[in-house]
Amino acid sequence: MKMRTVSLMMSLIMILQVFGVSTVFAENNQSGDRLESQGLKAEYYTTSGKGQFDFKELKNTTVDANIDFDDIKPVLKALTGQDEYNAVRWTGQLTAPMTDDYKFYIKADNGFRLWVDDQLAIDHWVNDWDIEQTSAPIRLEAGKKVSFKLEFFQDYGGAYIQLKWSNSTLQKQAVPEEAFSLPVGYVNHSPKQSIILQDGLQAELQFSSKLQTVPKAAAKHFTLTAGRRTHIPTSVTLKPDDPSVLRLKWDVPIYKPDQSIIVTYDGQGKIKKEDGQSLSAFVGTKVANHSEFLIRSPWADNVDKNNVLPEYPRPQLVRDQWLNLNGEWEFESGSKQTTLPTGKTLSEKILVPFAVESQLSGLERHEDKMWYKRQFTLPSDWDGKQVQLHFGAVDFEATVYVNGQEVGKHRGGYTGFSFDITKQLVAGENELIVYVSDPTDDGGYTIGKQRNRPGGIWYTSVSGIWQTVWLEPVAPASIDRLDMTPDLASNSLKLKVTGSAGVTDEAVEAIVMENGKEVARATGAVGKELSIPIPNPKLWWPDDPFLYDLKVNLVKGTAKVDEVSSYFGMREVKLGKVDGITRPLINGKFIFQIGPLDQGYWPDGLYTAPTDEAMKFDIEAVKRLGMNMIRKHMKVEPDRWYYWADKLGVVVWQDQVSKFGDSADNRAHLEKEFKEMIDQFRNHPSIVVWTVFNEGWGQYDTERLTNWAMSYDPTRLINNASGWTDKNVGHFIDAHNYPSPMMPQPTDTRAAVLGEYGGLGLQVPGHEWNSSVFNYEEQESVSKLTNRYISFIKQLEDLKPSGLSAAVYTQITDVEMEINGLLSYDRKVEKADFKRLAQAHKKLIGTQK
Repeated sequence: MKMRTVSLMMSLIMILQVFGVSTVFAENNQSGDRLESQGLKAEYYTTSGKGQFDFKELKNTTVDANIDFDDIKPVLKALTGQDEYNAVRWTGQLTAPMTDDYKFYIKADNGFRLWVDDQLAIDHWVNDWDIEQTSAPIRLEAGKKVSFKLEFFQDYGGAYIQLKWSNSTLQKQAVPEEAFSLPVGYVNHSPKQSIILQDGLQAELQFSSKLQTVPKAAAKHFTLTAGRRTHIPTSVTLKPDDPSVLRLKWDVPIYKPDQSIIVTYDGQGKIKKEDGQSLSAFVGTKVANHSEFLIRSPWADNVDKNNVLPEYPRPQLVRDQWLNLNGEWEFESGSKQTTLPTGKTLSEKILVPFAVESQLSGLERHEDKMWYKRQFTLPSDWDGKQVQLHFGAVDFEATVYVNGQEVGKHRGGYTGFSFDITKQLVAGENELIVYVSDPTDDGGYTIGKQRNRPGGIWYTSVSGIWQTVWLEPVAPASIDRLDMTPDLASNSLKLKVTGSAGVTDEAVEAIVMENGKEVARATGAVGKELSIPIPNPKLWWPDDPFLYDLKVNLVKGTAKVDEVSSYFGMREVKLGKVDGITRPLINGKFIFQIGPLDQGYWPDGLYTAPTDEAMKFDIEAVKRLGMNMIRKHMKVEPDRWYYWADKLGVVVWQDQVSKFGDSADNRAHLEKEFKEMIDQFRNHPSIVVWTVFNEGWGQYDTERLTNWAMSYDPTRLINNASGWTDKNVGHFIDAHNYPSPMMPQPTDTRAAVLGEYGGLGLQVPGHEWNSSVFNYEEQESVSKLTNRYISFIKQLEDLKPSGLSAAVYTQITDVEMEINGLLSYDRKVEKADFKRLAQAHKKLIGTQK
């Protein structure tokens, strides 16, 4: 008997750890009565105003399933008419699944206090945010109901609240719906179950009794609210096989990412229960969203799992032989697999190189730790060569194994890395395993706009492999790197070739081609700078982006031991005076630079464009708009993105991705990654600016880092801090202003630029990430957005003669909840009149060459 008790207890512990506490509740609470009484009475109030954390006026009472709101603002707005200066009181009963001491945890924006079993467990009635509070242990008995009350206030800005618990065997997790029941005597008029169906265009509301035939006019008495969008049903009918269920239909889909959906009925639709009583008015917040409706770009359906991103990924150091490892890999969560799974088949599949959170990965969830695995066989003509394994980017820390042996590690999610795996290879099939750890916003490292809890200007996290993985055979003596610097003063290209460790007395041979015809040639030593004269050079301009082809050979005597192809543009950027004003000059000429903020997100691939054509499309859109610049914001793109910028003709302001912690380790990491970024992309003529910091995010030692960048890459302009936190160093003084343009004053040594402005929003139902949209100034139509935008361009025309040299509009596309784009997030809708905008931009810029 004693052994049986222990066995049962161990089984319960395993169930709790593997499936969570909801499984235990589900086994004991299957009745309709339980569903009807489940939840918390939720009273939604407005307060007396800013800084007044009271319960001034009760606006609505409903039933909430539990207290786990990633964003409670839409609920506050729907139930009180405002999403700032609110208070909420939840009351009911709490039931524990097992007898134990429980700790409660609350994290919120803003204050809260919690009572359990009439004990004040947490008291944090403080106007702060993101500071988790933990209760002392509270003894609860299995199946015994105890009183529960939680109060919360929202002052202004963002708002969320999450309640979690744990005990000796239960890992910390959200307190589930099944743990809550309504106060004794409280009558819940809401449906006992409400579900959004998979198409996102229908809902089913289940009641505790059958209903009579629904009048046609009843539909106008219902509303569904998701985020900032209210849906009015086009019809409300009984479900054919179940008259206790109402089926609602509407025209614009509710999106899969939509949360906090509310269904309301005003009680005036003349709907009768089977016994003749009228269906009472209700506000139902317990709506389960089963919608599978997600927007996708036009290229998502062109992704072939057997031929993913087949283009050679390194266009400025190209070899003919290579093996693309993109495609379907095996995958396992690091929470399930804790040891190196060599020789083991993993339980899931993932499409590389799409981040685990993305639609195109096939998994569409976040993981902190994960295993990737695949097999490969080398082509027979690679025999006798060394083999390099390349990763375009992996976020954040990758440990790589070949045939069970560790070949190296890399930290940082935005730059490429490589390992020589020759010694680990075997004849025939080889095993490649990658272990990835990504703390996202828990680590304090460089993450840019990624967040585990996205919202507003913060977006879905990107974890794991997100750029191309490939193999490449090289000779023992080979070319590792090219450094190219155009020199317009001498009409020459300065070229330095870095060789592999196997290089001895080999020489460099460089050949410059113009439209397939040789125009220049030079030879020299590995590791030494060559000067290649370019006769009558054609310059690279944004409106005439001429590129020379370059072939580089490594020769030993008369034998060619390695060869690569590349390209370059003859382009110079520096500061100079024009009519007494400090200006950025391209090839000695001032060109007003106007372009969009580009955050590089995709609804289907997140950081990874689904195809090369998709990647090219965004830059082509900038060109169609008559713009000449892109600010690549809080992201570093794959090499091919910069190739298209070089080829199509836009200048690029490249951000160093911001960190959001401050430790010696994450400072050192930022500086390492900053150098890696410059080293990897310095040959691209399109890149004219490196930006060190943005709006103070993770900012430190600005003068030191800016001066270092100016010294390390003197061929480009350095922006010390884009927006608000200027430290009087670098080539620019950069202001941000929303929505209208403004300008800082240039100095004798620094040009004035507007690093962000605009943010005009336009809702495009059916083409958005979710319904909780955000923008800086919303417009009602394409024509109104166009007119408002052009009024900004006219303001820029007025500021240009006074010293403004460049402006960055927020932004080229919508990104998740942020709908400030000139294109919708799925790239299917132009939200402004592109022809009119192009005319305005060309007038602002003037002659470019």
